[in-house]
Amino acid sequence: MKKIKLGILDQSIIARQDTAVDAIRRTSALVKLADELGYTRFWVSEHHNFPKIAGSTPEVLIAHLAGEAKRIRVGSGGIMLPNHSALKMAENFRMLETLFPGRIDLGIGRAPGGDRQTASLLNPSNTFNDQEFLQQLKDLRSWLTDHKNGEGNYDNIIAIPQAETVPEMWILSSSGGSGYFAAHLGMSLSFAHFINPNGGPEAVQQYRQHFRPSELLKTPQVNVGIFGFTSEKQEEIDRWLAEMDFRMLWIETGARGEYPTFEEIKEIEYTPAHLARIEYNRKRMLYGTPDQMKAKLLQIAEDYDTDEIILSTFADDFEAVKNSVTICANLF
Repeated sequence: MKKIKLGILDQSIIARQDTAVDAIRRTSALVKLADELGYTRFWVSEHHNFPKIAGSTPEVLIAHLAGEAKRIRVGSGGIMLPNHSALKMAENFRMLETLFPGRIDLGIGRAPGGDRQTASLLNPSNTFNDQEFLQQLKDLRSWLTDHKNGEGNYDNIIAIPQAETVPEMWILSSSGGSGYFAAHLGMSLSFAHFINPNGGPEAVQQYRQHFRPSELLKTPQVNVGIFGFTSEKQEEIDRWLAEMDFRMLWIETGARGEYPTFEEIKEIEYTPAHLARIEYNRKRMLYGTPDQMKAKLLQIAEDYDTDEIILSTFADDFEAVKNSVTICANLF
């Protein structure tokens, strides 16, 4: 059997009738559990202007979470680099690497992490231009490695503190485009199957074919992120799936206000368009009993030719999340 490494992506969702404080406490408890269970890495995300997601500043949250755990790698999944100064991100992650040597991941995305207006306010100079993003990546890598690659624009500027180790740099991609950036710059690639369930294995194959070794990475490194949930009880699986079906539609339509109860969700009559979208969204998820989940995890690893999977579990019931995380760890 293929040896699988598992990681967790946590967005610090705010459960029904909870607060942001509750959400961050859940994230803190989850990283401790993941550390104890032997998970490889724990990532937190950057989202803006989503009232039901507390995770807006991974660079701040990582410092707390890495201190809460003992062994597990902690990082961003991801930092939306066009929202920020590349130099400031280099300094942030050099400080994190100084605090927790060899345990920090810098996962980088180019999406807004929200709407375009919010992104423009976060960084008024953001043009959403691919070439500028590529230059940001080069500058960031140059500052993190003290200009060893010779591609940065500012050889006279040093990112402080000068840590002895460098964070692992991952490009997050939900299409083929960012995979080429990762290949060209010699960075690791994380494909977000939970965003786009189509074309991932092909994008990963292209990344491997075009990979160029760098100071940071000598051979290609890939993981795949996907929504996942398992339980010994079929009724818990059915409940999670019904809530995820609605939650995805709710997020995609920009809904605000309080999240409905499971009883309210059960009474919803979906339109044919909604049902078609639900069918598509289920391709972004792995779910089932432990035996079913094990087979699906092995299949996704086979499809992507990787031994590492990052699981994201949206659920209001935190006990169900912890049970699912524990089962998945024990499967491998």
